[in-house]
Amino acid sequence: MRLLLEQILTKYQSSVFKAAFYICGNSEDVEDIVQETFLAYHRNNREFESEEHIRAWLLRVAVNKAKNMRKSFWYRKRIYLPDFTEWMEEQTKDYDEIFDHESEEILQAVFSLPEKCRIIIHLFYYEEYSVKEIANILDIKANTVKSQLYRGRTLLRDMLKEKWENE
Repeated sequence: MRLLLEQILTKYQSSVFKAAFYICGNSEDVEDIVQETFLAYHRNNREFESEEHIRAWLLRVAVNKAKNMRKSFWYRKRIYLPDFTEWMEEQTKDYDEIFDHESEEILQAVFSLPEKCRIIIHLFYYEEYSVKEIANILDIKANTVKSQLYRGRTLLRDMLKEKWENE
């Protein structure tokens, strides 16, 4: 099965953007990753089993490209680090429609999670993948997904509980 690039872009651009954004946290880098991901699909001549297989493949490519970018010399040696709060406000304004008007508080909590937990939380809750599917996409063991999911939930619960108790 193979769909036209325009169809793939319309259906999965938002999901690919979000997955990469949870790893990089920088819209300019993520836009590059999204473009490279869809170019990889366009250049790839393989047949897919289903639309779900295409979606999983796109997410895996995006996650791998985002991780590779984070490991790159250029990314690690950047000097400019914008203030997180100002950056968050700017991102939520520009990308409200992409993130479906999620609560800024929850979004900030998710972004403050360690990278491993953050991407798994995203794939589980926002993309609605099962533990087994996430393990296949990220090429890790299901038990690792479960433990990272547990850590992420615990950290989120503690962060949000602390914020809500203070208010």
